[in-house]
Amino acid sequence: MIRVLIAEDERLAREELSYYLSQEADIELLPCAVNGRELLEKVAEYEPDVVFLDIKMPELEGVQAARMLSSRKQQPLIVFCTAYENYALDAFSLNAVDYLLKPTEPHRLKETLQRIRKRLQESAQGGGKEPGMSTGAAPKVTKLLLEEQNRFVVIEPESILFAVRDERVIQIHTLQETFTSKMTLQQLEEKLHAYPFFRTHRSYLVNLQYVAELVPWFNGAYNLKLKTGKPTQIPVSRSYARELLKRLEGSGY
Repeated sequence: MIRVLIAEDERLAREELSYYLSQEADIELLPCAVNGRELLEKVAEYEPDVVFLDIKMPELEGVQAARMLSSRKQQPLIVFCTAYENYALDAFSLNAVDYLLKPTEPHRLKETLQRIRKRLQESAQGGGKEPGMSTGAAPKVTKLLLEEQNRFVVIEPESILFAVRDERVIQIHTLQETFTSKMTLQQLEEKLHAYPFFRTHRSYLVNLQYVAELVPWFNGAYNLKLKTGKPTQIPVSRSYARELLKRLEGSGY
């Protein structure tokens, strides 16, 4: 059985989705949550396999709640349900299974359930665990989708030299050009977990494949130079320096 929790503050939408899901033989419905705070409590209590999550909810919005759930050791799969079309990028960045528009269309829900079953089956086969249990790191991404100035840009993770936090956005420097993203540096680091990226500073994430040399600075800190032909220097704070030297010396990438 697939244990499902619905987080929806609108009663009619909640009842409609509950009805459709109750028609599925392999779905077990858990008690619903009506706001973001209650969702977090019920996930901790019931440990669902899947959460159908409304984006606009009181107390804690769905996207924020999903980000908090992503830090759990056993992460539920997330399906966003919303009346708004402009949150698709947020759903993509959080590796959601699907993005359903309200009112719920039965045929679209069927497609979503097929995706859920496939994802849970792959998870169980990959780690020898029960369906719905996390197998650890997120799947390796082969492309990054960024929203920039009303356009969507697809970039190759291998082409990224480094990323730097700049107030409320991050700048992603590639071999060809620089992009701006509203993601946090932490979110980008999680997406690139399967690639040789390293956090050299709280504001910098660097692709170790492009490291040319480390130059001692002061107080145990360094400056890092890249193999780009450009005079790019990236700070390496003292707290990150030892682990970086280990990575480079051991060729752990």
